[in-house]
Amino acid sequence: MQISAQQVKELRERSGAGMMECKKALVANEGDIDVAMEWLRKQGLAKADKKAGRVAAEGRIVAAQNSDAAILVEVNCETDFVAKDENFLKFSDNVAKVALESGVADVEALKAAAFQGGDSVEDTAKGLIAKIGENIQVRRMARVTSSDTLGSYIHGGRIGVLVALKGGSADLAKGIAMHVAAMNPAYVTPDDVPAEVLDKEKEIALAQMTDKDKAKPAEIQEKMIQGKLRKLCAEQSLTGQAYVLDTASTVGDVLKKQGAEILAVERLAVGEGIEKAEDDFAAEVMKQAGLA
Repeated sequence: MQISAQQVKELRERSGAGMMECKKALVANEGDIDVAMEWLRKQGLAKADKKAGRVAAEGRIVAAQNSDAAILVEVNCETDFVAKDENFLKFSDNVAKVALESGVADVEALKAAAFQGGDSVEDTAKGLIAKIGENIQVRRMARVTSSDTLGSYIHGGRIGVLVALKGGSADLAKGIAMHVAAMNPAYVTPDDVPAEVLDKEKEIALAQMTDKDKAKPAEIQEKMIQGKLRKLCAEQSLTGQAYVLDTASTVGDVLKKQGAEILAVERLAVGEGIEKAEDDFAAEVMKQAGLA
């Protein structure tokens, strides 16, 4: 049957597929654009599945927030170029909205949640894989709920932080989120540092003692070690660190001054924990040349 240029144009705009693929889909489905769209999606999903095993360590951290909840979502792709692509940006922003509005508690539930247009988030991602040509994964999410004070901060699209406070203000919550993004404390308070970590650090402190220190009375040695441990706990805990927006005060000091308490902190950074293969161009050339 005769397929018009207008039909091809409409299907191409809807699907993002190439002109020849759109014409082929329309011919195969007797000009029915809706059926052709589904046909293209099926073809695209088959291609997407082949790309799904590739390492996706780039991407974005996106956030969404309302009066009583805030979420972070990590959406990955393979290259920084695609991380700036308009389609990827729109998709990741909408995934954040779905995560917030659906109330899902984990990333698997998020993948299964309904996306715009009725498809699931995961199926929409597969469609985008076919369109863009890179693996795209909704990898992680974090949710914080509070009827009190919430704050969020995204740094360059690569680090995201959520903070829930009891008391305080939205500005304080955002400021502490900025601090967490910059300093990445391992614990919230010094009391949160595990006993096994302290035991290990004490063992290291003992091993580092000089002969002069070892000659001192046992109680003096213990005070020296406890002083080192207190310093370590302060350096590794949020409330013990110097506040990045007011380095004359610790985060704990600022919280106390405003009558606030930290209820929850979540931090995500793009690609953390993913092993990204490093291409050895010289080795690849030698292999192709039969020299390796």
